[in-house]
Amino acid sequence: MEIEIREVRDLRGLRSFVNFPFSLYRGHPCWVPPLIDDELNSLRWDKNPAFEYCRARYWLAYRDGKIVGRIAGIINQRHMDRWEERYMRFAWVDFIDDMEVSTGLLKAVEDWAREEGLKAVHGPLGFSGMDHAGMLVEGFDELATNATIYNHPYYPEHLSGLGYQKEKDWVEFEVYMPEEDDERIHQLSATLQKRYGLRLLETDNKDELLPYARELFDLYNQEYRKLYGSIELSDKQIDGYIKQYFGLISPRFIPVVLDAEGKMVAFGVTMPSLSRALQKARGRLFPFGIFHLMRALKKNDRVDFYLIAIKEEWQGRGVNAILFSRMLKVFREFGIQVAESNPELEDNFAVQAQWERFEKRQHKRRRSFIKRL
Repeated sequence: MEIEIREVRDLRGLRSFVNFPFSLYRGHPCWVPPLIDDELNSLRWDKNPAFEYCRARYWLAYRDGKIVGRIAGIINQRHMDRWEERYMRFAWVDFIDDMEVSTGLLKAVEDWAREEGLKAVHGPLGFSGMDHAGMLVEGFDELATNATIYNHPYYPEHLSGLGYQKEKDWVEFEVYMPEEDDERIHQLSATLQKRYGLRLLETDNKDELLPYARELFDLYNQEYRKLYGSIELSDKQIDGYIKQYFGLISPRFIPVVLDAEGKMVAFGVTMPSLSRALQKARGRLFPFGIFHLMRALKKNDRVDFYLIAIKEEWQGRGVNAILFSRMLKVFREFGIQVAESNPELEDNFAVQAQWERFEKRQHKRRRSFIKRL
């Protein structure tokens, strides 16, 4: 039967858009479902502050009245201004193994890009650097994280068949925590703190961490804006992320380094893995999902790295040792054995150098594709 591509124009259609992967990946051992309400808030024109500078359209593919694929097209004006690239992004792309389906979906995005006079389509890339990015091209038998996209192995084959080529790759590492404590890193941390007049913000109290939340995102904006595909978060976006995450993560998993004046020099954001808990939650916090998530936050042997940033003038001075000294102590207390690096640009050797002292394996690779129009 012929494939029909329909644009999503209302909340009911958007719910169908969000729910489609739950049928496509039902029972898959490596797929980690998102929380449905979080997905809806990301995609809703009236909820996501990114729509202050983005436009987006969503399409569903149907065969015999059944949804068989989805895709989002995003025009990110800040990206175009920052990088001087008149590109459209595609994101939230999923489809059955049928070239007619993937062709129809990508064509919808490409046609819109041509209508807008844009020069290329690339992705998967979301509204900002805080959204999921990159299509999995290696590591299909590895458990996903809630910070990454999982997709079937045929996805990149379809993209290549449709004329899309590699633009950027990210690599991911599974990092094994040492069985015995490494006193050298703790001694180095103490030496650096004394030498430079630095100190760790050591607190278990979320109220004591909250005043630094805005400064943390300011540092994120400053340092991450240099990386591929990144743009500065707006004040409203920052407020939203603070509200969404800072009440959830234990301050012990967010080391912060301050200078003599109490200004932030560096930070790290980690969190016990929620992958298995999200699989059990099946996209919903209530009635039982919240219990799975809270249990994972309190008892876990895996941790996910999300963000690490060091102020430019402090880079190359060993400050990351202060962060890692704190994290290793906390991980040991919690019984953490394995860490997921989450995506790192393959040419970001400075970030990858952080794992040199650890046993590790590069177990996943993901890719941003581009097609010039």
